Amino acid sequence: MQKKRAICLAGGGPAAGLHIGVLKGLKKSGISFDSKDDVWALSCIGAWVGVAYNQAEKGNEIAETIKFFKNVFRDDKSFESFPTNTIFAPDWFGNAEAMMNFMLEPRNYRNAIVPKQIVESFLYTLKAIGGRIKSGDLFSEGDFNRWTLNHVLAVNPVVRFWTAMIYKSHVTGLARLYYPDSGFLNDIKWEKLNDKANTKPFIYHNAWNLTSKTLALFANRTDVSTNGKKIHDYKPINAASLCACSALPFIEQTVKIDGDTYCEGALIDTVNFDRLLEDNPDVEEIWISRLLDAKKIPAQQNLYDAQANLCELFAATVGEDDIKIFLDRFKAEPKWQGKKIIEVPVSAINFEWSHSNLELGIENGEQAAEKAFARYEKEKNNLQPIIKAPPDEIEQARKSSQRAREQIKALRAAS
Repeated sequence: MQKKRAICLAGGGPAAGLHIGVLKGLKKSGISFDSKDDVWALSCIGAWVGVAYNQAEKGNEIAETIKFFKNVFRDDKSFESFPTNTIFAPDWFGNAEAMMNFMLEPRNYRNAIVPKQIVESFLYTLKAIGGRIKSGDLFSEGDFNRWTLNHVLAVNPVVRFWTAMIYKSHVTGLARLYYPDSGFLNDIKWEKLNDKANTKPFIYHNAWNLTSKTLALFANRTDVSTNGKKIHDYKPINAASLCACSALPFIEQTVKIDGDTYCEGALIDTVNFDRLLEDNPDVEEIWISRLLDAKKIPAQQNLYDAQANLCELFAATVGEDDIKIFLDRFKAEPKWQGKKIIEVPVSAINFEWSHSNLELGIENGEQAAEKAFARYEKEKNNLQPIIKAPPDEIEQARKSSQRAREQIKALRAAS
């Protein structure tokens, strides 16, 4: 009899290929999550992988998932000079409307001109320049930049107004992902995901409700019961919820669902372990594919890397704490005895939305899954509840991530 399994796919943006590779490697080894009793616990990019996989034609899940993400990632030649994916689109009309509303609001002009500060900055500038000429002490780079910010830009009425408009108009992110009439979203076969016949696995993802300050869960089944008791707080999974779970603050605009505002939930809870076990007590094995690890994230070389590290570093730390707390509770909770957790430590973390990075991720994820399966076969009958990778394998995975750029360069050269 087939075991009832769960797969946890966490967040990590452009490292999506690693999740796909893990699913591919496990499937080749005979470990799948395709029955109606299986569970997919998802967040952020993991939710996109899970949705793409489960809406695909049966028997063709991996190929269709790869094809789906090929359309999200950008070809290498284009990515070199246009480093973004194909779906993070600026909201031109929404931004224009927000800026127009800002300009039409009279109170936004009240503090554009600040005569007192202008005079003070002018006098400060004369005094500072005169004093430094007299002493022969020139402005340092830091002093010059600070003077430019505070005594040139900050008191200039036009600059003040434009800066306020950029930061204080009703624009909640650099790009927008959720367009209800988007062909990209409409290409997802939602009717296959939300199978009324209950032949699909139970699939859920999270998002943070900024209105009620609560973590919301969205699923392909909302009639979930545990021990005969119906659970009412799962909301239907759809295009809006999927975009909401990836609405990373500042990067992606928030998403409104039924009047409430949502953003990414992975920054609050990695993959909702508690609900996974509480609401699915029959699950016997939990396979965890976690992308982020602070020790795997490469040093930033430019603003693109810096923006990625801004969110990924603290997301990695939050995720690590989540898992430590969960594993300690898992080992101590009597009702969870007899269940197994199998960790799949992936490597080669890289945040390029390029085809080479997608291909590299799939390759490395598949290798990681094969190693995890070999460990599982060796240890599945022992009494230890958690099957972890040995420290040397984890360290090897971390080191290999530092070589990711070189590997991608080699892939590009070969193509």
